[in-house]
Amino acid sequence: MAGCMTTISFVENASAAAIADWLETRLAAALAASDGEVAITVPGGSTPFPIFEELARRELDFSRIAVWPGDDRLVPEDHAASNTGKIRALLEPVGARVVALGEDAQPPHFAVSWLGMGADGHIASLFPNTDPDPADPQAVRRLTPDPLPPEAPFDRITLTIPALLDSDALVFVIRGDDKRAVFDAAVAGEHDLPIARLLGAAQQPVTCFT
Repeated sequence: MAGCMTTISFVENASAAAIADWLETRLAAALAASDGEVAITVPGGSTPFPIFEELARRELDFSRIAVWPGDDRLVPEDHAASNTGKIRALLEPVGARVVALGEDAQPPHFAVSWLGMGADGHIASLFPNTDPDPADPQAVRRLTPDPLPPEAPFDRITLTIPALLDSDALVFVIRGDDKRAVFDAAVAGEHDLPIARLLGAAQQPVTCFT
């Protein structure tokens, strides 16, 4: 099985502040290189929110930053399981434009695609049962994880692999030895889980914070 096609940099034991520093540098460079809006796609779950809190305190022109969830649960934004609602609450007050994913959405080119990964190798809401296609003609899909995660038993909406790869850089935050082992095996081409499919098709630099 083919392994990762791109270069991966690992930053071990990174704090939320260190990851926010990296994101701030990337976004500042993208803002300086363009007069228009700069887009980033971000993950949900519990890991990103301390990083969002750090990032929101940085000196960035958030009025020119569009934040796209990489995926979300199909629930109202005021539901506790909504990624979009929680991201909106943190980043809209500093001026960012938070975009709710819809099935007819047309995602832009991203300065950064920031992703997490599950212990089952899923990325965004591209779970193993959904058999994600690295050449998917659609940018957004509505999907049903199987099995449904008990902590969030909802249908999902998600960016596809091509939409996530339409970016200048990929960044992962992978916490825990079990997830790190799955990620390393993907890099080595030892399985065909969604993370391996994404990395196998990636051309841009990848940074992995652990």
